[in-house]
Amino acid sequence: MQKIIPMLWFDGTAQEAADFYVSVFKDSKMKPASRYDKASAEVAGRNAGEVMLVPFELEGQEFLALNGGPMFPFTEAVSFVIYVDDQEELDTFWNALTADGGEESMCGWLKDKFGVSWQVTPRNIGDLLSDPERGERATAALLQMRRIDIDKLKNA
Repeated sequence: MQKIIPMLWFDGTAQEAADFYVSVFKDSKMKPASRYDKASAEVAGRNAGEVMLVPFELEGQEFLALNGGPMFPFTEAVSFVIYVDDQEELDTFWNALTADGGEESMCGWLKDKFGVSWQVTPRNIGDLLSDPERGERATAALLQMRRIDIDKLKNA
């Protein structure tokens, strides 16, 4: 078991979100969900029998999705970075995570349909942006992009 596991707080969509993320990432799996019992439902303001906690794994990283309520919505203050090896992989993640209500942002950032923020970026982004000869031009190109175009960064 991992020592630190990110917990994502949802308002009734924890199971749907976990199912969605497992469908987006190839090396993923669901684990058995737990449900609110009568006592915990009363304390949390939920219904007994409702899904409470959904453990799942993406690319070897464990996560927990909690149906905790509306009081703590997602913000960009916490996000997840997906490193990719090529444009095809970048486009696959970008398209899946922006589908059905997701929102594009700048520099490879997006919010998925649940409001969780992600950045889909090439694995070598640090090398591209810090290159002594082309780094400044690559950074300027990146600042104009929503979905990252890897060739444009390489050719800047």
